[in-house]
Amino acid sequence: MDPNFDNLFSIQGKVALVTGGSRGIGEMIAAGFLAHGAKVYISSRKAEACEATARRLAEASGGQCIALPADLSNLAGVQSLAARLAEREPALDILVNNAGAAWGAPIEDFPEAGWDKVMDTNVKGVFFLTQKLLPQLRRAAAGPSPARVINIGSIDGLKAAAFDSWSYGASKAAVHHLTRFLAARLTRERILFNAIAPGPYPTWMLSTGVGHGGKTDGVDWSAVSQRNPSGRVGTPQDIAGLAIFLCSRAGEYVVGQTIASDGGVVAAA
Repeated sequence: MDPNFDNLFSIQGKVALVTGGSRGIGEMIAAGFLAHGAKVYISSRKAEACEATARRLAEASGGQCIALPADLSNLAGVQSLAARLAEREPALDILVNNAGAAWGAPIEDFPEAGWDKVMDTNVKGVFFLTQKLLPQLRRAAAGPSPARVINIGSIDGLKAAAFDSWSYGASKAAVHHLTRFLAARLTRERILFNAIAPGPYPTWMLSTGVGHGGKTDGVDWSAVSQRNPSGRVGTPQDIAGLAIFLCSRAGEYVVGQTIASDGGVVAAA
């Protein structure tokens, strides 16, 4: 038995890519990684927003946060992001597949476009970006610590959603199972896969769903909080703390899991 617990939760010096990193869950995770000494690349579809967030996070943390904008709903965007990252980094310690899309409409009116956009971004994009970055992940895995991939799912992939977001829930259930499938194949190469299934967090996506029009600051979340056993929505510390755990020595024996970060919503369902 090794009794050394030094640096148990450290991600100091690791290189991470967080997709969908310009706002919401992705920005929270990126900020947490930077605060704990990682070099972070963020990607999102809108270049201006991506670059503004990268500057803001770098200034706040004193670390390195680099914007690599890309549309991950199509293979051209996936290939472009992977190629630009490979030009800058020979190895990638952490990949957080967080970029996502949602669509809501009654079942009678739900369009094919709403199905395809969500599935292409939330499932196809996750798989093919992981595929294209395998050389960098494998190079990192050859070092002292395994490489890590965190796929961001949702509690809507674990239970029926309150909204008519038919393709979203199905896509997130697919992400959870894809995570297990990838773990079964690639753990022996020291690339460790897990999924996080967030519940209610103060994000643009939740804000639009509950009628706040996408606003996240200065918003009354009490209607959402009252339905949560924890009596609140999530914080950046909640989601970043879990991601840091999974990417550190402390989380090295957790493999192929989908972990809900939801204050007890799924448990109480």
